[in-house]
Amino acid sequence: MQILNLPVISSSIAVFGRPAMHSPSSAAPAAATPTKRPWAYAMTAGAFGIGTTVISSSIAAFDRPTMHSPSSAAPAAATPTKRPWALYALTVGAFGIGTTEFVIMGLLLQLAGDLQVSVAMAGLLISGYALGVFVGAPLLTAALSRVPRKTALLALMAIFTLGNIACALAPDYLVLMVARVVTSLAHGTFFGVGAVVATSVVPADRKASAISTMFTGLTVATLLGVPAGAWLGLHYGWRSTFWAVSAIGLLAMTVVALFVSAREAGAGSAVSMREEFKVLKRGHVLLGLGATVLGFAGVFTVFTFVQPLLTRLSGFSDAGVSAVLLVFGVGMVIGNVIGGRLADRALVPTLLGSLAVLAGVLALMGFTLQNQALAVLFIGLLGAAGFATVAPLQLRVLDKASGAGQSMASSLNIAAFNLGNALGAWLGGVVIADGTGLSHVPWAAAALTLGGLAVAWISVRKDAVRATRAAAAQAQAC
Repeated sequence: MQILNLPVISSSIAVFGRPAMHSPSSAAPAAATPTKRPWAYAMTAGAFGIGTTVISSSIAAFDRPTMHSPSSAAPAAATPTKRPWALYALTVGAFGIGTTEFVIMGLLLQLAGDLQVSVAMAGLLISGYALGVFVGAPLLTAALSRVPRKTALLALMAIFTLGNIACALAPDYLVLMVARVVTSLAHGTFFGVGAVVATSVVPADRKASAISTMFTGLTVATLLGVPAGAWLGLHYGWRSTFWAVSAIGLLAMTVVALFVSAREAGAGSAVSMREEFKVLKRGHVLLGLGATVLGFAGVFTVFTFVQPLLTRLSGFSDAGVSAVLLVFGVGMVIGNVIGGRLADRALVPTLLGSLAVLAGVLALMGFTLQNQALAVLFIGLLGAAGFATVAPLQLRVLDKASGAGQSMASSLNIAAFNLGNALGAWLGGVVIADGTGLSHVPWAAAALTLGGLAVAWISVRKDAVRATRAAAAQAQAC
């Protein structure tokens, strides 16, 4: 399966060798000569090669036989695992949704100029999308709970495609905001239902890897979709980007229709809407959702404003941002795969460790953005650390919501990611608007992620206390 568009990547990388473009009124004498940065070519091309290898190994992992210790009795596992085509189809759908979610971050300056709004106002298009996911996930999950899962996935992709067409046709900022919200309604439920389907088509010891493989579509969207979308917007206008995303939506619908069987996807739930929402009475589910909101918010506090951060602090041209975003995308792919595999082996240490690493990367980023080489490095580390948290955060909630209401909890956690996105985008805008400045945005992001780490630690600590009390009660009974 060919998933990489090398001409797009080559054109994105090539922008490092071009002179920065400025308006006639801007004073930029240093930018008048072509920018020559050999390290940028090497770093971006090398990162892209690494990302390609990681994507291939992630997909190929499901074709290898499951490994067991000599003492384990597992005759059925002696043969290679059946290729989960449904999982790959979900990955394509995730690619389409991920592209429309993230692509606008590379278009902020173009949107702001064309629609005559501030950069902070343009950033609210990201917050509006994220809030739409937060609202739409529980409502659509409940509304579609009795519908066969394949039918639900196709309906959700149809909403997604029509919403992107509306974005491409939007005449002004208000209509574009409404269209973004409509598009976002399908997001949370698609990933929530998709995560349940993904974990049902693989062995129990590969559930976290199945989730990370589906989310590989999201990371590849950032690796390819965001730089390509930024390139399209720069050369052909931001509307062309949304037309391209609409085409991706149609492709995703086709692939899901062909490769997700109704039997593998499963029937709708017989549980009532009231029973679905009872999952929110479980304390560990709520703590898991809280850890997701705060922990992942730090990523979007920075990434929402990555274009002005890179152009105004690091000194990249608008075109150069496209190539730097490739490095972020490669980091996402690598972190997503590593996070899934580590979570399969040890969920709790991976959960706490990945959040701690993310907070550290964000804190250090505040000191590195003035240096272009370090800025590129830390953009990649941000992608890796941020998406290493996705599979453990999602699997933690699924584990604590086993039984009735699992699909609802899964969708709500996707909504929690996007509530975190909205919170992060809002906080970044506040930091910029109150005069604190762009350079302080990474430190505000680190504070949010530390809050998520604290919530996750409380949840884990509660588990340990409960286990200790249960062991003590059993010892007394004996």
